[in-house]
Amino acid sequence: MGGFFKSFLAALLALVIFTVLMVFVLAGWLGSLVSSKKPDIDAKSVLVIDLTQSIREQMQDNPLSGLSSEDQYDVPGLYDLVRLVRHAKADSAIKGIYLKCGEDPNGFATNEEIRNALIDFKKTGKFIYAYGEIIPQKAYYVANVANRIYCNPKGSIDWRGFSVEMTFLKGTLQKLDIQPQIFYAGKFKSATEPLREDKMTDANRLQLTALLNDFYDRLLYSTAKERDLDTTQLRRCVNEHLVQRPEDAVAYKLIDGLRYDDEVKDELRRKLQVDKHDMINFVPIGKYARAVDYKVTGKDRISLIYAEGDIVDGKGEKSEIGSDTYRWLIRKARFDKNIKAIVIRVNSGGGSSLASENIWREVSLARKEGKPVVISFGDVAASGAYYFSCHADSVFAMPGTITGSIGVFIVVPNLKNFFNNKLGVTFDGVKTAPEADPLTITKPLTPFQRQRLQNDVDSTYLDFKTRVADGRHRTIEYVDSIGQGRVWSGARALGLGLVDRIGTLQDAIDCAARMAKTSDYSLREYPEPKSLLDQLLGGYKHSMSSKAMQEQLGEDGYKTWSIIKKAKSMVGVSQAKLPFDLTIE
Repeated sequence: MGGFFKSFLAALLALVIFTVLMVFVLAGWLGSLVSSKKPDIDAKSVLVIDLTQSIREQMQDNPLSGLSSEDQYDVPGLYDLVRLVRHAKADSAIKGIYLKCGEDPNGFATNEEIRNALIDFKKTGKFIYAYGEIIPQKAYYVANVANRIYCNPKGSIDWRGFSVEMTFLKGTLQKLDIQPQIFYAGKFKSATEPLREDKMTDANRLQLTALLNDFYDRLLYSTAKERDLDTTQLRRCVNEHLVQRPEDAVAYKLIDGLRYDDEVKDELRRKLQVDKHDMINFVPIGKYARAVDYKVTGKDRISLIYAEGDIVDGKGEKSEIGSDTYRWLIRKARFDKNIKAIVIRVNSGGGSSLASENIWREVSLARKEGKPVVISFGDVAASGAYYFSCHADSVFAMPGTITGSIGVFIVVPNLKNFFNNKLGVTFDGVKTAPEADPLTITKPLTPFQRQRLQNDVDSTYLDFKTRVADGRHRTIEYVDSIGQGRVWSGARALGLGLVDRIGTLQDAIDCAARMAKTSDYSLREYPEPKSLLDQLLGGYKHSMSSKAMQEQLGEDGYKTWSIIKKAKSMVGVSQAKLPFDLTIE
């Protein structure tokens, strides 16, 4: 029997070792296959940018993209996309750009960066065509730089102004016997409004109206400039509902004509001077990223750190700004003598105030030690994200950036009546001191706990204002006057002194290089992409756990579970977070 177990264990060990070795061999083989598989770009090619794709700050690199299908390539990160468009200017194989229009999931600052790159591209004399079966306003904001804009004859083009709608849950919570216990600082800090109101407060209505008008004016101005139109006429088209059909858009010169997809391609063939039966060499932007070397190299180094997602304590997940992870990234750049400057690209609505403070500390230390720190704001850089950014040497924003939101809140739901009356569940316990209870959702807060939480909020808000006042060289009173949780567009933030300059990420990098007195540099981008083996193992583990949860809960249940998980981590913790998830229609 002993011999059997020895043989069994030996065979099991051999199997484990063989499996591990095969994983490494497979990873190595796939890695060599990927590195050797570089797509060719044929002459008379047209670069394709799909405006319906979600463009993040940093490319979510899948090393196996392009192996299974010619069209399945990763969507480049925003800065990669901008650099690729810049590279295409001088690429003789690229004759023009084709914009695919449709529902655009990206924010205004992202679209502004793409738009600026396209305007620069057009200066070379190369063409830009835009086409869509539907052309929503955000997509049109990018597409209006094109030489020719076409819409499907039976499609639609939006020209109606912008709107925002919020959902309020106060009545629902009352019906469920759930009492949200809310503590906040700042009359504009409307993150908790859906829980405590049944409609917008006057303060929130004021800030959202101002924000929408800033974006709306930007759309009108850019369209008037690129299409040689008058903003008064464009505003009239909106107010009097003059653009209801695609034909109306042609009549008012918003687009150049109505075409089916094949007709647009026929026109492109004539433009490219190729036979009418030939296929057009359309090159997706992701494929182009695999095909060309577009990143500059140099003697010195500048650290480019992408900070995107909710700000959380600890290491955080892939799509979060974990304070431990980002403190280490900034500290690593601070101690590296080869790194001459640090640029942080921020796209976040905020999160944990403690995590924001810890990241702020590292930014401040880097600056104190004489290493230039420049911040570039993306679509959103608000609340906690603004907190850790305000001490940088220079802060850049785009006109369409949403920033500010200097305020704090805490939410602790009381589910006692819900459990008792709706579910028949009760709770009881013992304690060694009057206030030994932790914060819990199973009973109302005591007067002592309520006072402590409000003190935490007030103290954190004072810290926030102090950090901003010190970093922006303003008084605390002034910061309070523009704070109170209010959000601002990047254009208004410049006039208020919340940012130093309006500019792109490239402008911020150029500024950092000047401050570091270098023109011969390469970028070191962080977080660094994981190795193929890490991605294979980590992706498998994540996909299996997510898949199991989705199978058990269903798609809607899984989304609800994700929201509850996120909300649970926020209970009783001070949040410096954007007051809403803003979707502009």
